[in-house]
Amino acid sequence: MRELAHLDWPFLEERHGIFAAELDGWAREHVAEVHGPDVDAACRTLVRRLGEGGWLRHAVGGAWGEQEVIDTRAICLARETLAYHNGLADFAFAMQGLGSGAISLQGTPQQKEKYLPRVARGEAIAAFALSEPDAGSDVANLQCAAHIEGDHAVLEGEKTWISNGGIADFYVVFCRTGEAPGPRGISAFIVDQDTPGLEIAERIEVIAPHPLARLRFRSCRVPLSQRIGAAGEGFKVAMRTLDVFRTSVAAAALGFARRAMDEALQRATTRKMFNQTLADFQLTQARLAQMATTIDSSALLVYRAAWLRDQGQGVTKEAAMAKMTATEGAQQVIDAAVQMFGGLGVKRGEVVEQLYREIRSLRIYEGATEVQQLIIARELLREVRG
Repeated sequence: MRELAHLDWPFLEERHGIFAAELDGWAREHVAEVHGPDVDAACRTLVRRLGEGGWLRHAVGGAWGEQEVIDTRAICLARETLAYHNGLADFAFAMQGLGSGAISLQGTPQQKEKYLPRVARGEAIAAFALSEPDAGSDVANLQCAAHIEGDHAVLEGEKTWISNGGIADFYVVFCRTGEAPGPRGISAFIVDQDTPGLEIAERIEVIAPHPLARLRFRSCRVPLSQRIGAAGEGFKVAMRTLDVFRTSVAAAALGFARRAMDEALQRATTRKMFNQTLADFQLTQARLAQMATTIDSSALLVYRAAWLRDQGQGVTKEAAMAKMTATEGAQQVIDAAVQMFGGLGVKRGEVVEQLYREIRSLRIYEGATEVQQLIIARELLREVRG
């Protein structure tokens, strides 16, 4: 039985505990076994099931249905729980939230009505198109541009490493519109997948398969009514969206780590070696202690950051701490679990082998660990300097 004791922590309310326990039971039945060679099809299935189960409305927010605001703690609990059971299910949930997050936070009533209900029901797949070949961590250096022609924006350029690329029904695209230098000259547009001039230039394969693509825009005309926020506010929209979901990346890492811990405990207590179990060796006990401590340390940072954001406080530093600690810590926990499994730990299809592939990208996307270190230091120095 999965351990859910952390749901009693003071960062969480009773409703969060009920939510996580219900999702845990649902996930065991509906997503744990959704896999297969066709990753696109599996992702579509998971989005549909999550929508039918009512779980995606927690990712969407934006005054849709019962969910009037984005509940960061619920998003983190959902990602932790889904990651525990199925990495692609976590991806499907997270990308629905990230892809529609800018609309939830700053979209017009018309934009929200058009997109959010379909995303929440699992009827439309969303994507967040920010990264470029020369602008990953350095978001202010975007080169994809748009110029205004009458009541349309015309997009030119490329985006890459776009999750849900190739299967999304719409993309929230950030591009340079030139109102001012640097980050103040970026705007955000909703681009439907069938918009002329939008091309899927390349499908990208990675070690933990999920839909990923490079996009190309060639004279792609988008109505100005599809702009999110005012001209030049795109960078602010992107950062507000990432502030919500950066903490949830840490929560997903936490889910992977918890699953690795449970697999390791099962292996250690049943694996016979030299007339005793693996768990009887002091070296194993020391490793298990370190794994458990790493997990709890990460969890405390994750839910502190989520709680602070839900109180309306800024969490730039706290989210960076959570993301850095949880993803790096999960890598250590999963590596230790693989080691306990021995040769079986690197056999294709074993749970710990899958987790080993899943965790690696979390240390990179939505801000690599090195970027999180810079963010934390910058915020510390800002506090000192005033």
